[in-house]
Amino acid sequence: MVQWVPAELVEANDYNPNSVAKPEMDLLRRSIDADGYTQPIVTWLREDGVYEVVDGFHRHLVGKEMGLSHLPVVVVNREKTGRNDRIASTIRHNRARGKHKIASMSDIVVELSRRNWNDEKIARELGMDADEVLRLKQITGLAELFENREFSEAWEPEIE
Repeated sequence: MVQWVPAELVEANDYNPNSVAKPEMDLLRRSIDADGYTQPIVTWLREDGVYEVVDGFHRHLVGKEMGLSHLPVVVVNREKTGRNDRIASTIRHNRARGKHKIASMSDIVVELSRRNWNDEKIARELGMDADEVLRLKQITGLAELFENREFSEAWEPEIE
């Protein structure tokens, strides 16, 4: 259900890995100006009454830049309030239609891993395969992410 809420009650999340080039941002601005909002901003409702953006970061940004008093939002996952669930929802929305910055995606995989999500859950919830999760882990936080894994040694050092 789409609802129009005061713009000051809608805030960006702090983990959005998506980026939009200037020409596309200009087009989004033009689209909202000419056609209005054709897609709501997907949010979750925090306990403090603030709607935090899950999907629609740039639609939210443009609306605020345009000085709109209200923004169209839908609230998802009312029962899932954990950061992991919100991040996963954001990534599912973004991956279904666009590209991500690799370093930001790597940071997200590292964060979810630190928050005790195993590789299989990360892959399932973010729509990745095991190799993609591994590659993203290798970009940042490699040593920390693999410190508790057992590896067989390919050779034994000579002790003199």
